[in-house]
Formats: sequence, structure tokens, C-alpha cells
Amino acid sequence: MRSPIERWLPRLFKLGLLLILCAGAWQSRHGWPVSANLMELVPQAGADATRQLAEARIQEPLSRQLIALVATQSANAGADAAAPARLLAQRWTDSGLFSSVQVELQIDVPALRAQLLAGRLAMLPAADRHQLETDPAAYAQRRARELSDPFSSSGLVPADQDWLGLTRRAEQALRPGGAVQYDMGTGTLQAEHAGRRWMLVRAETRGDAFDAAAPQQIAAQLEQDRAALGAAGAELLVAGGPLYAAAGRAQAVAESSWIGTGATIGIVLVLLLALRRVRALLAFVPVAVGLLTGAVACVAVFGSIHVLTLVIGASLIGVAVDFPMHWLGKSYGMADWQAWPALRRVLPGLTISLAASLVGYVALAFTPFPALTQTAVFSAAGLLGAYACTVCQLPAWMDGWRPRPWQPLLRFAEAALHARQRLAGRRAALWLGALALIAATAGGISRLSIQDDLRQWLSLPAPLLQQARQIGEITGFMPTSQFFLVRAPDADELLRRQARVSQALDALVARGDLAAYNALSQLVSPAADQKALGATLASLAGQPDAWKPLTDIGIPYAALRLELQSMAALPPQAIEDALQGPLAERWRPLWLGVREGQAAGMVTLLGLRDASALEAIARVAPDVTLVDRSGELNRMFAATRIEAAELKLLSYGVAALLLLLTLGRAAAWRILAVPLAATACSLAALGYLGQPLTLFSLFGLLLVSAIGVDYAIFMYERVAGAAASLVGILLGAATTLLSFGLLAVSQTPAIANFGLAVALGVAFSLLWAPWINPPRAAAPHPAFNN
Repeated sequence: MRSPIERWLPRLFKLGLLLILCAGAWQSRHGWPVSANLMELVPQAGADATRQLAEARIQEPLSRQLIALVATQSANAGADAAAPARLLAQRWTDSGLFSSVQVELQIDVPALRAQLLAGRLAMLPAADRHQLETDPAAYAQRRARELSDPFSSSGLVPADQDWLGLTRRAEQALRPGGAVQYDMGTGTLQAEHAGRRWMLVRAETRGDAFDAAAPQQIAAQLEQDRAALGAAGAELLVAGGPLYAAAGRAQAVAESSWIGTGATIGIVLVLLLALRRVRALLAFVPVAVGLLTGAVACVAVFGSIHVLTLVIGASLIGVAVDFPMHWLGKSYGMADWQAWPALRRVLPGLTISLAASLVGYVALAFTPFPALTQTAVFSAAGLLGAYACTVCQLPAWMDGWRPRPWQPLLRFAEAALHARQRLAGRRAALWLGALALIAATAGGISRLSIQDDLRQWLSLPAPLLQQARQIGEITGFMPTSQFFLVRAPDADELLRRQARVSQALDALVARGDLAAYNALSQLVSPAADQKALGATLASLAGQPDAWKPLTDIGIPYAALRLELQSMAALPPQAIEDALQGPLAERWRPLWLGVREGQAAGMVTLLGLRDASALEAIARVAPDVTLVDRSGELNRMFAATRIEAAELKLLSYGVAALLLLLTLGRAAAWRILAVPLAATACSLAALGYLGQPLTLFSLFGLLLVSAIGVDYAIFMYERVAGAAASLVGILLGAATTLLSFGLLAVSQTPAIANFGLAVALGVAFSLLWAPWINPPRAAAPHPAFNN
């Protein structure tokens, strides 16, 4: 007979489910709140607003820009050579997916000349400034040689407007390195590589790379563009954050779909084989409720749910179905199995198992990694939803219904228990086996390596990576994630500190460990240095002997004196002034302005091959910070892995206390022995398989602890007999192995490592759980009384 609370539970559950559905519908009112932004899963930088601005500046081009190279044969170097690149630019413009598309540079020559003439003191390289101040005659001699050679003296500014050639020296210093050159005939940027001419096309997307639909639309557009250019005999290479986001989202959605589908089909077969009733498929309802509850909870807490969380969450199917599996599995030992009475008998075990699982997930929620925190929230909320559905609603649907147990499964469980009993009676063999197992486990753990690398989270398609490498090789520009953040009391000191960093970086360039770098000190010199140079030039205007090499080739001294006086009168240029002109595009993002009373700017790196020297370079001047986000994250991975291990040990302590209070001391150590043994064996197996211990595999082993406690509790309580309890564990293990085993073949290394760790742990938990025996002559604990 149903109690009053059992009659009310289904109604309360339906009300709660309706509220969750309404919450989910509200969260999805503007589209599915699913994110593919990998940066949402890693800890953000500290509270330093200047550093956050710098990182955002570095990240923006990665998330919004596309770089394309269109190849033609060098033989077709005429005006038509740019036709394929212009076709691509036109297609991108017509698509409406991009806010700007650039294939031809609109160069304003008068503006360039004006900027060079106005800023020739500010933009003059330090070496030339030093020579003018210390040895003007040597400078004049070099300039005379240049003017005698028309090929070496040509520049944007005519010689009669700049006899000393300061604008030409600045122009040469500001010219970007690499293989990309401006082609006057077509107005495009081009590079020669392996006998082919490549033309550069740049575009900026309207939205972020991690918008819901834009990356997929851009990827589809590029497939069409590639076909159109291929038909025209041209080759297309493209790289950019939107393509990586589209590939990551597509892979995550595909994996979550086939993992969920595969696990669902397998669990359906297990249910139909074990219970042989179509209504047994209602055991899937708690799974659906768990997934819905986990997703809604994640969006409520974090504002969105990441696609990687969805992939891992798809494996929750195998865990959430354990609740109904344990309950339905009791039909193998209860001839008069009925829904509500059977639930009353397994409810204490289900509740303790849920509490032990939640302890592990709650512990994970306190790690600093949003990836683990989001997964913990999803899983904890999902398990609560699955438990509520199993306890409150499922018995009402199953009332008056009985499963038809598959007797061969029961006989298998009985035979396994008899074999274990016979082995337990052979003390000598048992001790020898235990010692051999301990030795093998120690050997496997000794082989275990530790790996903490952000690249484990990425599984980009090989064609995308290959195109990015090709673009870097062809253009000669390969940006790196590391950069220097330089701060100083004022702009002049900032430029001096950047110049000291630049001198150290020049040594790396000379060794071949760095291709190039960008610093504000390359564009403009400190105002005090400009004034000092102006004073020097004013003094030199009255020293005709210093300029004899120039007067000897026919340049009137009066013209030289007038030019020197006019340059001495030039006002000093500040950083903001230098950044206004068309020559400054490359340096514009480096200036962060005056923040918190300090001038701040960046020094960015290109083609870094050896990062070991960067720490030392950061010490060449005060307030220079090396920002190495990937290195910091890898170090944080290691720290978080240690923290997760500590939390794991803490969760064992909490679980032990929980078991001690509910089941007693004898039960606590017996039950905890199963997850401890399963965890040790899983670590050894990972070592023998050559798999590293990562943050995600440690998270998987934390989940193994909860699963091991779950199995041990039900073998300890033996409701409806040991064989029936083992059947329930077998069914739960089969469903869990189906879902997590599929995760182990994911293309994303972190997810595959997580799935393998859990699958191994479940297998070992299944192996050790049958060895649990209640204390001899002990009465059932009150927790298991009705």
C-alpha cells in the first residue's frame, strides 16, 4: 500500500520538472546558450586591469580576423595575377559575414610623406641618432655615398626635401620584415614562395569567433570559395580563429551526438535483455531529466554551457541510469518485486550512494578551473535530477508492473560469487595473489608520467593546422602567445624601457631564436631624446666642415643649413602623435595608454623558437612583465592537479565520515577499500598503457571513487541477496562502461584521457566490489530497515 507521501511525490516531481523546463525555455529564448570559447574553461587573469586589456588586445585579432593567401604562378605576374585574390575579396564582401575585407592597400603617398617629414627626428633609429650626435662627418660621408647611387637613395620623400636622408632611414627601419612586399602594379601585398606568387587577403568578422552561428557560416562560405578559386586555377590557404572555433564546435557536437547515441542504443539493449519488458525503457527518463537538469543548472550558474561539458555530460547517461538499474535489478532476488516496496528497500543505499557521489563533485567545484567547476555543477545537478526522477516518479509509472529477469544473468552472478568464495577459502593462494597484485600495481604506478598541457584540450583538424603553418612559412610571420607588458611612470621612460627590451630581443633575432618583434620604441623615440637631437642639429647648422662630403657632391651648404634649422625647430612627437599616421598601423595595438598613473605598452613577438631566454629579458628593466598565458595555464594545471588530489583525499574523509554515521565502522572501511583499490589499479593500468596522468584523468578517478562507493554499498547491503545485488552492479557497470568507453575514443586528448580513466576505474570497481562481505553475525544496520 502506498503511503501518503508516496502519493504526493509524483505530483511534486512533475511540478519541479515543469519549473526546470520553463527555466530552460527562458534560457534558450535567444538561441541555444552553448559556447565553444575555450578561454571560458580556463582561469582568467588576475584583477590587473592593464594586463587584462593587453591580453584582450592580443586575443582580438585571433578571434575576429581571417588571413588568406591566394596563389598564382609567378609567370602570371601581370595585372591579372591579382584577379583570383580580388574574386575572393568580392565573394567575402558579398557574403555579409565580414565587417571589412582588404585585398588592395589604399596608400596615401602625400600622407606618408607628411608623416615622415614631421616625424623624422622621432622615428629616426637609435643608431643613426647616435652617429649624428657623435660623428656627424661619418654620417655625412655615408649619406653622400647614398646620393651618388640613385638606386640606394630612392625613397618616398624626394632627396631635395630631405638632403640628410633622415626620412629614408626612418622608412627603412619601419618597413616590416618577412617575405610580404607591396606590389605597386596591383596594389596588393604579395609573397614569393616555392616558385609561386601568393597574394594576401585580410578580413575581419562581424562577430566574435565564438558566436553561435557565424563560425559555421564562415566555414561553409570558405568551402564554396575554395571550389570557385580552384575552378579558376588558384589555390587558397586560410587561417583564423573563426575556423578553429567552427572545427571545435562541429567536432564536439558530433562526438556528443554519437557518444550519446551509442550509449543509448547499448543501454536499451541491456535493459531489454536483462528485464525483457518494453516498459523497462522508462529507466531512460531519469537520464533525460538528469541531462536537462545539469544543462539548466550550468546555464543558470555560468550563463552558458560549453560544448566540452556537453561531450563529457553525454557520459552522464551511464551514471544516471545506475539509480533505476539498482532498483530494477532487485527483481532478480525478489519474486514478489513491486515498485514502491522495492524502492523502500533500496532507498537508503541509493541515498548514501548519491551523497557519496555529490561529495566528490562538490569538491571539484572548489578548484580554480572553470572547466572542472562547470563539469562538477553539470554532473551534480544531473545526478540530483536523475535521483529525484527515480525516487519520486518512476515507481508511479511502474506500479503494478513486474520485470521478467533473464535467468542466465542471475546464474552468472551466482557462479561468480561461488568462484570468489572458493578462492577466498584458499588463504595461501589469496595472499600470493594479493602480493603479486600489489607488486604489479606498484610497477604500473612507477611508469606513470604526469602531463599538464593546454594542447590536450585541442584537437584541430590536420588541414587547418597545415594551412596555418604554410601561411607562417610563406609570409615569414608566425605570431606567438607570449609578449612583454612594459609599464613606466611616463611615456619617455616607457620608451626607454622598451628600447632595453628591444636590445635584448635583438640578440635572440641574431641567434635565430626569434624572427622579429614589435615595440613602440621602434616607432618613436622619447621626447627628451628628440629635443637633444634637435639641439645637436641646430649646433651642426653652424659647422660647415661637418657636411663637407655633401657639399663636395654639389649640395649647397645653404640648403643643408636651412634643413638643419627646420629640423631643429620640429616639435617633439608623443606616442599618440606618432600612432596617428598611416605608417603606425603595425604598432597601434601596442599602446595601452596611461592607466593607474602609469604609461603602459606591449612588446609582441613573432616566430619564437626558444622561449627559455624570455624570463631573463623580462629582468632587463623595471616593471617589465613576461605574459605567457599558455605557460601560466600549464603551471596552473599542475597546481590544480595537486589541489584536485588533495580534494580527492578530503572527499574520501568526508565519505568515510558519512559511512561511519550511517552504516558503522565495520562497513566504512570495507566500502572504502573498493574505490581505493580501483583507483590504485587504474593508475597502474594507465602507466602500463603509456597514458599520462592529467588533470582530467584525475577528475575521472574522482568519479571512479563515487562509482566504487556506489557498488560497494549495494554489495554490502545485499538487499534481495548477494546475487541480485551483483546483477544490479553488473547492469550499472555495463551502462557506465558503454558511455565512458566511448569517451575514450574521442579525438580530444583531454576527453579521451578522462574516458579511459573512468572506464578502467569502473572495470576495477566491478572486479573488487563482489569481495565485500558484511561483518559476520552482524544484524542489518538501521539504515537498511524499512
